[in-house]
Amino acid sequence: MDPAQALTALGGVLAVLYGARFAGAVPSAAKSAVKTGSVAALALGAVAAGAPGLIALGLVLGALGDLFLSRPGTRVFLAGMAAFAAGHLAYAAEFLVPGAWPPLLPTVALLVLALSTEAWLAPRTGALRWPVRGYVAVITLMALAALTLPEGRGLARAGALLFLLSDLLLALELFVLTEGRAKRIAVPGLWAAYWTGQALILWGTAPP
Repeated sequence: MDPAQALTALGGVLAVLYGARFAGAVPSAAKSAVKTGSVAALALGAVAAGAPGLIALGLVLGALGDLFLSRPGTRVFLAGMAAFAAGHLAYAAEFLVPGAWPPLLPTVALLVLALSTEAWLAPRTGALRWPVRGYVAVITLMALAALTLPEGRGLARAGALLFLLSDLLLALELFVLTEGRAKRIAVPGLWAAYWTGQALILWGTAPP
């Protein structure tokens, strides 16, 4: 097992620990350390694997966003959103193939999903309405850029779409779902989609 694989495995162990022990738990230093460490390990793995610099940067920003979002308060929540948005822009810059256009039907589906948030999400976000709108625009841009990737980069494309799914589930969990079974399912589900998406982005862009 080379260093990049070992770091990915370490991140995977921490991700499983977070999902089993800390997802949905109250904030704590241990929760922050495990959550942040699971993606920081991927960032180090990206460097060890020789992945593009923008991918490593996106993973670093993701780990920083995880640290912020694991802490309570509106300020750190906004800081986490900003870190993730910057990470999405880094991914989009790496994914976008000059002169390529994303397929029509997936593009329409993504745009419809983004616009639909004005009906089911924006009215529920209160003072966070404009930051959330901006975040929706940025992650949609990242997903559209991923759709321009060639067939040989299918892992990275799948990772980007899983990342989009995790943010969709997070929006539902934070702003739409009330306490109950659906919310309890959404929390570990969004974490699994998020971490797996990040790992696929890493290994879908790392050189063979």
